[in-house]
Amino acid sequence: QVRLVESGGGLVQPGGSLRLSCAASGFTFSYYAMSWARQAPGKGLEWVSSIYSIGSDTYYADSVKGRFTISRDNAKNTLYLQMNSLKPEDTALYYCARDLPPPYGSGYSGWGQGTQVTVSS
Repeated sequence: QVRLVESGGGLVQPGGSLRLSCAASGFTFSYYAMSWARQAPGKGLEWVSSIYSIGSDTYYADSVKGRFTISRDNAKNTLYLQMNSLKPEDTALYYCARDLPPPYGSGYSGWGQGTQVTVSS
């Protein structure tokens, strides 16, 4: 059973930083690509970033490129998202997900419960 538990969200001022973590269990973490997605109030789900299992190739949405860094520690079964230079428009519920969204993959195959990130002065 896929279990993904996000943590690390909170309230931060514009220009600040946060590091999100996602603890994975119930599957062989190192076998899967992993992603972060977010949903802002009143908006649809937005893909943020993905990391492959092999070679750790990383991909980012244009809206976060250069500010966010995705990484993983397969020994700890943990996915990370380092978020720097945060903007108010980054305010959202951030989800950890297994696999890749279309067109990069066949779609997410597991979700966490989300962690709230609020960027406000």
